[in-house]
Amino acid sequence: MYLFEEQISPPDNPLMAKPRILLVDDNQSVRMSLKMILEYNGFEVVAAAGVHEALGLIHSQVFDVLLSDLHMPDAGDGLTVVSAMRHSHPKAITLIFSGYPEMKGAASAILLQADAILTKPLASETLVATIRQRLAKEAAPARVMESVATILEAEAESTIAEWLERVQVEPRIVAIPMEDAERAAHLPQLFRDLVFRLRHPLPLGTHALVSHAASEHGEIRQRQGYSAAMLVEESRMLQVSIFQTLQNNLNKVDFSLVLVGVMAIADEVDSQLAQTMTRFVSVSSHRPDGEGLRIGPAAEGRA
Repeated sequence: MYLFEEQISPPDNPLMAKPRILLVDDNQSVRMSLKMILEYNGFEVVAAAGVHEALGLIHSQVFDVLLSDLHMPDAGDGLTVVSAMRHSHPKAITLIFSGYPEMKGAASAILLQADAILTKPLASETLVATIRQRLAKEAAPARVMESVATILEAEAESTIAEWLERVQVEPRIVAIPMEDAERAAHLPQLFRDLVFRLRHPLPLGTHALVSHAASEHGEIRQRQGYSAAMLVEESRMLQVSIFQTLQNNLNKVDFSLVLVGVMAIADEVDSQLAQTMTRFVSVSSHRPDGEGLRIGPAAEGRA
């Protein structure tokens, strides 16, 4: 049963283009009632009495919405109309309605073709609200996508902060006491290198660029009393923090570039770690105290 006493008011702006609805139902009284309701509520409605007539209209006119009965007269006839609309007007909203209770169980299969299934009896305000909501969603601005480089550049500070939180709960690393700014001093340049690498991709098989900052970081960490294992752990936590940042920004990341970006990030971070380790070992082997390379946790009380 379709209600008239709770009709929705038409849009206030009379100059606004009316959405065009193709209404398909083999029941004349239902078809006429729905047409009146929809037109009163600001839609332009073209009605068809069956599948054949609907197919002709779909191929000759443009519509924003399809509202079709499922059974006309045979079960599933409406899906033929939906398929044709999907093919000819892929951006159109497709809505199926049916009074058959068993269709609730088959809703998931129908939704593979239609945007929604509506079950009779359907109140007019519900129908109008559903159509307007679907049209508004379709008209919403497209999701703004950003590159991995742009996201990392914008989120560098927060990613470093998250990295510091991870480091601060790692007892082997905090055994070397220092201020956060000193511990993370190498990361702003590393992020600048990452962003540059992402925006200027290297051909496959090409060695990563030389980073003097990464090499210098190895020497600094040696003086600070780090071990090789601590350097590796810091680098691992950095990659985890970077990938967490990407996870937090999945709603705007350009998925077509994610895999390439992740591979470039991993390669760049590992390359910089290798350069850091090379300098770390080199400095260690030339230490005048002859202490040599430290591979375990820092010595207790070493600053």
